[in-house]
Amino acid sequence: MTSAEQHISCPEPYARSGPFRMFFFSELAKRRVCAKSIKNRLGKLTDLVFALTEPYPEIVGLYLEHGWNQPTEFIPWEKVIKIDDDAIFVEPPAGEAYPPFADQPGWILLDKHLMGRTIVDLDGRRLEAVNDISLVEAQGKLFLVDVDVSFNGFLRRWRLGRLHLLKSRLIPWKYVQPLSLEDAVSTDKVALSITRHQFVELPSEDLADVLEELSRHERHAVFSALDSEKAAETLLEVEPRAQRQIITHLRREHAKSIFSEMTVPQLANIFSILPHDNVQKMLEVLEPETASRVQAILAEQEVRAKSLMSAEFWAKPAEAKVGEVLDEIRRSGDEPHQISYIFVVDQDNILVGVVDLRELVVAKDEMSLSEIMASPAVSIEEDDLREDVAAIFAKYHYRMLPVVDSLDHILGVIYYQDIMKDLVIRVA
Repeated sequence: MTSAEQHISCPEPYARSGPFRMFFFSELAKRRVCAKSIKNRLGKLTDLVFALTEPYPEIVGLYLEHGWNQPTEFIPWEKVIKIDDDAIFVEPPAGEAYPPFADQPGWILLDKHLMGRTIVDLDGRRLEAVNDISLVEAQGKLFLVDVDVSFNGFLRRWRLGRLHLLKSRLIPWKYVQPLSLEDAVSTDKVALSITRHQFVELPSEDLADVLEELSRHERHAVFSALDSEKAAETLLEVEPRAQRQIITHLRREHAKSIFSEMTVPQLANIFSILPHDNVQKMLEVLEPETASRVQAILAEQEVRAKSLMSAEFWAKPAEAKVGEVLDEIRRSGDEPHQISYIFVVDQDNILVGVVDLRELVVAKDEMSLSEIMASPAVSIEEDDLREDVAAIFAKYHYRMLPVVDSLDHILGVIYYQDIMKDLVIRVA
């Protein structure tokens, strides 16, 4: 059984037609393509070409790209002998190589036209990213049956499929309207043919792009359908004019729930673009302590790191084991941005190192954080000015930086997005 078979079931009518196999596209991408023998390697699979047939798109061939200005190759599906775990075997070409790829009307390339693209509901309210594509081999053919929008699909693309941090979420192909080859050049979105009822793990940057293209009435209708967390993420991504229009039409309770999802620097950035009267109204929505911190940032000539930091971060002792930390992360339910790094501290809460999450997930469970941490960790002092913080982010491009006191005790963190994404604090 392949890894795909563990998560998906074969759709009708293929389940009744005899033996079948299932794959995820990420499992086939980059697999060796050989002419009959493993010794006669033609190259690595770059993409799969499908015809937009009903009820499921059917494969027409393999696409090989060799780089270095070398011509591509297109291997018709009828030349494919078998798909093995280590290679795809095909008939030898008639000449030195198969002919170059030439697209045809009604054809689509999985990697080029689907992988990583955004799926948008017809009502414009839902967005999801295509992280993988499930395929069925039956009756001597290969069919596209689902797109995977889960984080598991993302992990498979990076060869980390063994982790399975979340449950796979598959959208049947019959609900997806594919792009034509011509459309794929000018847009990075595909459309769902029905309205989705769940809105999880979606790219707020793409949703912001959609909101900016809508009329004012449509924009408010779409924004009101978002949960608080997604609304907050999206509001931070839209351009200032749209931000002002959205905020001024928010109901008080909706505004309160959205603002509760934002950090103090993010709130200050949002409020800095509003007229004075609107700022005062929005401050009344916030908790008193949060409102006071936002006002302080808006009024400060020199904003210091301690005003910008967040308490949402992970810190663990140096002797903590990798497996234990990963288990705790999986059970935590924390947002991905909070666990980009694990900060390593000693018994006195002094910062001694940092572990990137990517290093954590590939390390052996029995290893300690001290064995894989980078030390010393780049940090910010609590009295550093905002301009100094921005300079450090610009130099290192970390997703967050720890804030420490004069004795290197970790106090909090500052997120990249709070400093570098158009965060211009204005004096009130």
